[in-house]
Amino acid sequence: MSEKAVVVYSGGMDSFTVLNTAIQNGLEVFALSFNYGQKHSKELEVAAQVCRELGISHKVVDITAINSLMANSSLTGDAEIPEGHYEDDNMKSTVVPNRNMVLLSMAIAYAVSLEAGKVYYGAHSGDHHIYPDCRPEFVEAMNAVSKIANYQSVEIVTPFLHVSKGEILKAGLEMNLNYANTWTCYNGRERSCGKCGACCERLEAFAEQGKTDPLDYEA
Repeated sequence: MSEKAVVVYSGGMDSFTVLNTAIQNGLEVFALSFNYGQKHSKELEVAAQVCRELGISHKVVDITAINSLMANSSLTGDAEIPEGHYEDDNMKSTVVPNRNMVLLSMAIAYAVSLEAGKVYYGAHSGDHHIYPDCRPEFVEAMNAVSKIANYQSVEIVTPFLHVSKGEILKAGLEMNLNYANTWTCYNGRERSCGKCGACCERLEAFAEQGKTDPLDYEA
């Protein structure tokens, strides 16, 4: 029997590549997505479609009830999504307080219930500047806790922790992945805005690899 792994799967580029990396590694994958009230909930529809096509288990957990405890983020509140690059200070408004600790805690619990030994998630170096819960020191500390929090030890696996989004894209292209099956934009409209930090970083990644993004953009 294949070893089981839970993959925190948002439907974005990074988690899409992580999901397929886990599958390529021969793991029995259980994808786990979260509705935390994000404006770009379109990513959840994309995630569900990908999992159906791959024929893998997929759970979408509604945690919007705790939104009042994770307020003050433009991703979930009334504030406009800022435009610009992740290196700009205004992008700090997209930080959802303690998001990855909350999501990883639930993913670890799910892994324990499945007797799965690993939880995969898509932290990478491009997020280190703006998101504290994507930095190596957070991942290392969370991994240490994950190994002692239950009777069963669970390892947190971040295959792209020290590489850029462009390098993640390169890895995915080498696996012949179709990135039309992803959603990155923080605005949940019909087409990607092309101006938010997520879109800017995505477009830079495709340019770095000399490829054209298959998604449609407003700008």
